[in-house]
Amino acid sequence: MKFSRTLALILLFFAAYWSFESLMPSYKTNEDIALEDFSTDRALEHVKQLSKEPHAVGFPGHKRTKDYIISELNTMGLETTIQEGYTAGDWGNLSKATNILARIQGSGKGKALLLLSHYDSNPHSSYGASDAGSGVATILEGVRAFLSENRTPKNDIIILITDAEELGLNGADLFVNKHPWAKDVGLALNFEARGSGGPSYMLIETNRGNGTLIKEFTKANPKYPVANSLMYSIYKMLPNDTDLTVFREDGDIEGFNFAFIDDHFDYHTALDNYERLDRNTLAHQGSYLMPLLSYFSDADLDNLKSLDDLVYFNMPFFKLISYPFEWIWPMFGLAVLAFMLLLFTGFKKGKLNVKDIFKGFVPVLLTLIINGLAGYFCWTIITWWYPSFKDMLHGFTYNGHTYIVVYVMFSLFICFYTYHKFRKTSTPNLLVAPIFIWLIICGLVAQYLKGASFFIVPLFGLLAGLLVTISQKKPNPFLMVFLALPAVLIYSPFIKMFPVGLGLKMMVAATIFTTLLFFLVLPFFGQLKSKGRLAYLFLFLFFAFGISSHIQSDFNEERPKPSSLLYVYNADENSSQWATYDHELISWNGQFLGDNGKKPEAKTISSKYRTNLSRVADAPKKDIPMPYVDTVMDTIIGANRVIELCITPKRNVNRLEVFANPVEFSKAKVNRIELSSHFLENRSSKLVTHYISNNDFTELQLEFPKDAVLELTLYEASNDLLTHPDFSIPERPKNSIPTPFVLNDAILTIKTLRFE
Repeated sequence: MKFSRTLALILLFFAAYWSFESLMPSYKTNEDIALEDFSTDRALEHVKQLSKEPHAVGFPGHKRTKDYIISELNTMGLETTIQEGYTAGDWGNLSKATNILARIQGSGKGKALLLLSHYDSNPHSSYGASDAGSGVATILEGVRAFLSENRTPKNDIIILITDAEELGLNGADLFVNKHPWAKDVGLALNFEARGSGGPSYMLIETNRGNGTLIKEFTKANPKYPVANSLMYSIYKMLPNDTDLTVFREDGDIEGFNFAFIDDHFDYHTALDNYERLDRNTLAHQGSYLMPLLSYFSDADLDNLKSLDDLVYFNMPFFKLISYPFEWIWPMFGLAVLAFMLLLFTGFKKGKLNVKDIFKGFVPVLLTLIINGLAGYFCWTIITWWYPSFKDMLHGFTYNGHTYIVVYVMFSLFICFYTYHKFRKTSTPNLLVAPIFIWLIICGLVAQYLKGASFFIVPLFGLLAGLLVTISQKKPNPFLMVFLALPAVLIYSPFIKMFPVGLGLKMMVAATIFTTLLFFLVLPFFGQLKSKGRLAYLFLFLFFAFGISSHIQSDFNEERPKPSSLLYVYNADENSSQWATYDHELISWNGQFLGDNGKKPEAKTISSKYRTNLSRVADAPKKDIPMPYVDTVMDTIIGANRVIELCITPKRNVNRLEVFANPVEFSKAKVNRIELSSHFLENRSSKLVTHYISNNDFTELQLEFPKDAVLELTLYEASNDLLTHPDFSIPERPKNSIPTPFVLNDAILTIKTLRFE
């Protein structure tokens, strides 16, 4: 029996390993792939060409990237068109987007299938290999393979490679609201990235229920689906920002997002390059596209809307499992009924007693509280010990995966040690409290987060485990592991997913899920006589991985530290300053800010995470040309004053940001694009951001109460601090990269205009 338990334990650990390993295909280089099949190697060649240099809107590499995509589509025999125009989206971010379009004609008259990704990289240092060169490459290779079959699809297939996604979904906004093809689209498949590796998650975009979409997705039968309705429910509650969001909100168009989020530390950085893109991940994107392209190119896309929602989740071997929302409460009721019957049976057989049942709540609460607190304070502890990690704005460090293992090992130590101390209490009595806790969780999600209602499925395994332990004195350990398999296969990836996707601040999710998963496997763990030894094994592993994480905590060429430097000239004060966002300086920017640095008083240009400047120091004055502001119109119309300004850059710039004092604008236009009333009513101080191409002017037309005093502050920025001839900034060292999400390596000028 001892050997059987040991072997069963090994099988359990293998199941946990397999829950990760089975999520996506394995890439094999130089495979002999038929022309009609998707080749990861051929897609990789596209990624290499697309990510040779940063190619954000307004940057030199942007045109080369656009021309490459057009050339590849033309080589396939497709007629390519360009859609160009200004849009400001919903966030007051103006840019001139240049979308690339092609269309494969189908034999039918129904709605078209749209293949979607974006080709612009994030300003200013990202090479855009993963985000979203991988998406463009997936589409280019997938379309090539599809055309090699020489068959005519029933539905038209539209290829849309959007521009300016990184600036405010501007390309998608331009297509959905201004292109005639938009009304033809019945379904969109969007390929995205928020990291450089890991499995690609499927997320739905719909204004109604997901029922029909999930059923059709299941019929398409992708080999490695990674999706669950918990992510779908959370996704619907968040302010999401992919191109597909515009299709849903403005066009009422259904769609599937396919996005990978692991190695999040590469996202929007100079590390988003060809070398760091996970080859398995790119293969996973291809494994989605080909069956979906084959199926939906012939499916009925006119009737994808549904009022019904499905609960769904993926599992190895079973792929995607789904069932209607209508089953949620009956399944919960069945679990409660089974629990009550098992309690009755246990008391009747003398296997359960009230005292030991209440004693069983002690280890449950202890493990949840201790592990929960450990996870909750994880990021606080890490950044206290390693302050430079605060400069990784992603919130996920290069050794973040090791930290996840560290905290999982600690959680398992606490669980095994605690239950070892309660080893004299029988397993059936110990199982009652975990089942009660899980029933509370399942009841809450059934009421408030219905997408997570598949949590009930592994609970039935725990209930079955209680039945076996009540009925048998020495249950078969393999049976106990078998009953725990759904829990292990479903929940193990969640332990990694939450801190990877949401940052190490969410380590509490990993520690809590580890603890809850332990409860679900307790019918088997309760049999083990070696819980004490296992506790010390996990304690040893906790220290071992802790030491490993410390060894990996330094910065080097493979793990470069983010750093920032700006030159700020304030024309209002005739002052010049060096500025940084860094909490911990390196020698490169420390030479400008180290000894004479002080806390900044002024605000800076806006950023994704509202990151503020941390330090400034006096800098020598340089002759930086200020923008030319021409007041084209200044008149009174009724109760309002109308001002029209034309702001023309006098140097090469990438961005103009205009802030305004708290004035109630009745109307605002920038380059003849009207800003939405919702944005104007809910804006803070920012009025508009113009991401500038070809040094274009910015034309503002503002309408506001005639008695109000308007004050506009212009922030004009160029990302050329390191190459500008008037500066002698040394090259950034190899063990550092530009800090993402903020204005960086830039010359920034500030000028205030006042209209009495």
